[in-house]
Amino acid sequence: MNESFFRPKLFDAIRGYNRERFMADLMAGIIVGIVALPLAIAFGIASGVSPETGLVTAIIGGFIVSFLGGSSVQIGGPTGAFIVIVYGIIHKYGIDGLIIATFIAGVLLLVMGLLRLGTLIKFIPYPIVVGFTAGIALTIFSTQMNDLFGLGITDMPGDFISKWWTYFTHFSSVNFWALGMGLLSIGIIIYSPRLTHKIPGSLIAIVLMTVTAYLLRMQGIGAFETIGDRFTISAQLPKPVGVELNLETIRLLFPSAFTIALLGAIESLLSASVADGVISEKHNSNTELIAQGAANIVVPFFGGIPVTGAIARTMTNINNGGRTPIAGIVHAVVLLLILLFLGPLTAYIPMACLAGVLIMVSYNMSGWRSVINIGKGPRSDSLVMLVTFLLTVILDLTIAIEIGLLLAMLLFMKRVTESTRITVSKGKLDLTRAGEIAHHDEVLDIPEGVEVYEIEGPFFFGIANRFEETMATIGDRPRVRIIRMRRVPFMDSTGLHNLGNLIRMSRREGTDIVLSGVREQVREELTQAGIVELLGEKNVCADIQLALQQAHLITKK
Repeated sequence: MNESFFRPKLFDAIRGYNRERFMADLMAGIIVGIVALPLAIAFGIASGVSPETGLVTAIIGGFIVSFLGGSSVQIGGPTGAFIVIVYGIIHKYGIDGLIIATFIAGVLLLVMGLLRLGTLIKFIPYPIVVGFTAGIALTIFSTQMNDLFGLGITDMPGDFISKWWTYFTHFSSVNFWALGMGLLSIGIIIYSPRLTHKIPGSLIAIVLMTVTAYLLRMQGIGAFETIGDRFTISAQLPKPVGVELNLETIRLLFPSAFTIALLGAIESLLSASVADGVISEKHNSNTELIAQGAANIVVPFFGGIPVTGAIARTMTNINNGGRTPIAGIVHAVVLLLILLFLGPLTAYIPMACLAGVLIMVSYNMSGWRSVINIGKGPRSDSLVMLVTFLLTVILDLTIAIEIGLLLAMLLFMKRVTESTRITVSKGKLDLTRAGEIAHHDEVLDIPEGVEVYEIEGPFFFGIANRFEETMATIGDRPRVRIIRMRRVPFMDSTGLHNLGNLIRMSRREGTDIVLSGVREQVREELTQAGIVELLGEKNVCADIQLALQQAHLITKK
């Protein structure tokens, strides 16, 4: 399928759709809906909003992602990756700021898809993804200590260090009922796969702990906090609200919105790519971005939080037989029915149990094996990962991604610069040692007063300066300088500018420049920059033999 077209997978899935396929999607959708229930509630509360907001996000966002998406099996909804940034936006700008930031992020995702940038998102350096994912995991873990230990802290600081200092100063007020429920929930999640793989451990933990909490309260035993103690659950979809936009709020919230959009794009396309490998299918990345954009544009009008593709729920969908977007739509319908008919029951879920669920989510997110593997690799990759991780934890996810990308690009350019070779030949040029294909083994004679320079690699701003330094180091003024460019794949504006300056400076010093083996694409760049006209067509040669002949003619003048 051509990536340039917007074509939801649902349109292809309904062709030849039959009862057997529907039954498989129906079962998968029901199971995914049940799996998504505790996660949607937990992510909503951890993000600083109500549990029903998490459910509404999963319902509306999940429906739109499945209806319009470019993946057959993608399940959309709130995810752990957004907890940190959503909590930070609410802390700084309130719920209204979050609504506006999410809406702007949706517009950005829509534009990314329309501009066909889906494939480019996949080129975000892996160490950055691992770094901020591990940082988010640690931050999520740190936000759950209050509920896990039942500390009852109401005014929690936003930054990582202050948060842990507050915990240490309040550990004398640990609620052992809450701690016991939290640890028991973690144990159930860890060990339940030994009994069944069909029912997720998080759901088993929430059901058992909720029943336990209800029975204990009926007997007047135990003092622990439940969702109902902190939130009022409304068993209905919220009414749409307006979004007020002006230039000042856009300017203020654009960095946060950009982070939401970039994070959403990375996570959703990563999830779709993982799914492709399992179901042997190819998703349409641009269509997927448009769907994610539409979901994040619509969800804020209902007070929802950011939406993206969820890897765990997507894999649950695949493992239970889901193969078309119908399964994702069923999952959204199941969550809607739960909200409408079983919503009040969620009030009995202990907060410590949700803390246990999120601690396990943070552990699974951490990707500690990937962290170790990158740490064993090149130092530059380890540095990018470490800086991104520390900035995510200590400062801000927005800053972490921006600095991480900048650092990755600088280190990449440094690597390219170091791998690009500049060699100089005088007197003789051995073509066989250079690995050049010739009619026979030959060593070419370089005429007196001629030097041959060869650049192997891209001729961009970092190399342009090194090239000038190489010639300055040699210190002589030959009659002709031949620059071999057969291994130069591209030139940037700095390389073109420096080459033009070199030609003019060399002429003033009585030295002519001859180019050899210029590739077609590079020749077009040289022509557009006026370099070919400056040199003259006869001084831009197809190969080294012709270049040496031209140099010989120049030296005889």
